[in-house]
Amino acid sequence: ERGHAYEADGSVYFDVRSLPGYLSLSNQDLDELRQPAGEGEIGKRDARDFAMWKAARPGEPSWETPWGRGRPGWHLECSAMAHKYLGSEFDIHGGGIDLIFPHHENEIAQAKGFGDAFARYWVHNAWVTMSGEKMSKSLGNSVLVSEMVKAWRPVVLRYYLGTPHYRSTIEYSEESLREAESAYARIEGFVQRVTELAGHAVEPAGEVPPAFAEAMDDDLGVPQALAIVHTTVRQGNSALAADDKDAAVARLAEVRAMLGVLGLDPLDAHWAGEHEQGEDLRDVVDSLVRLVLDQREAARARKDWATADAIRDQLGRSGLVIEDSPQGPRWTLGAR
Repeated sequence: ERGHAYEADGSVYFDVRSLPGYLSLSNQDLDELRQPAGEGEIGKRDARDFAMWKAARPGEPSWETPWGRGRPGWHLECSAMAHKYLGSEFDIHGGGIDLIFPHHENEIAQAKGFGDAFARYWVHNAWVTMSGEKMSKSLGNSVLVSEMVKAWRPVVLRYYLGTPHYRSTIEYSEESLREAESAYARIEGFVQRVTELAGHAVEPAGEVPPAFAEAMDDDLGVPQALAIVHTTVRQGNSALAADDKDAAVARLAEVRAMLGVLGLDPLDAHWAGEHEQGEDLRDVVDSLVRLVLDQREAARARKDWATADAIRDQLGRSGLVIEDSPQGPRWTLGAR
């Protein structure tokens, strides 16, 4: 019932027909499956059987076994690591959609053949693509995260990669990253405004809103969950506009709870050092901007609206967004 393997010419192959339910993950019909033998895979009883252990070949690493020297097959490595570090059964196995067959099917076969229950849930993600092609090192169209974070804040990159559903393809573009930056900036702006109004850090709510939990419980529906986040931010901004401090603080507590689940809370200690390298420069810029804003306030005081608007427009062209609040004017960096 668990399936079995056989030895042939120093290699060990899994007999796929011996395992009931083989290919149930990918929902394929074994009789319609055509998989030719791989290079050096000789002695198979069925071309669709796969190698668990491969006989040694010149120039390759090898280890001594009862069948002679050889090395583990591609699938066996993962099953062995999962058993060693996660035990006979674990909750979630991830991976790209291109690994469902043959890799994940064969992992399951080996694990069940050994007697393990293996993974309870399978989560297969789609790809980040460029011009419709999967990003990959072999195609030479990959963009390294280490390079991306030189141009984009890590939290913005996380927001960008995390907002689509995990089974959805993400088409990489500068425009979509700018949109993610703007969307996250709206969240950050709300968090900062309410924190300033409260005069202290508002702790996350003990529970997330039910609609957020429902979205996440539905196959990790992050896009729907983020829609709840942005709706709550808008409600909080409306409360700010109505001078309803209690409602604004309550909405911030909910927003922080939801962002904490997604690893996107701007007040979380994980992101606290994100701007450390630029803090000294930010202090200098803040002092300079404050001088300009003082001139703008003086113009407003004498009802010189043209000068006040001109100062604000000039700051806007410099990439700064000026917002008038009950606590006075405040500035933030605008989207690129």
